[in-house]
Amino acid sequence: MRALILCAVLLCSGCAHVAQDRWTGKDKAEHFFSSAVLAAAGSEISRHQHQERGQNLRFGFIFSLSFGAGKELYDSRPAGSGWSWKDLSWDVAGAASGIALWNLSQ
Repeated sequence: MRALILCAVLLCSGCAHVAQDRWTGKDKAEHFFSSAVLAAAGSEISRHQHQERGQNLRFGFIFSLSFGAGKELYDSRPAGSGWSWKDLSWDVAGAASGIALWNLSQ
């Protein structure tokens, strides 16, 4: 798992088209809340597959971040707004919050 994350970071760090965005803004809230919802939904999907609690949490987190990374990859196209590490950071924060809230509700 760590090797996969390292590969993704190294591959994305060389993106030629990087966004020049700010840490705050409407899109950052959208990244945060959509990632939180996706993480909770992914955890619930895993729970319905009768997985263990730890697997539920991991699956929800990865499920959410796969959408965030996919969106940034899409944005890194020449016609897109560019790869944004700030957006991805908000995705990680949202996914962690969604996992925490889902875990509290169980």
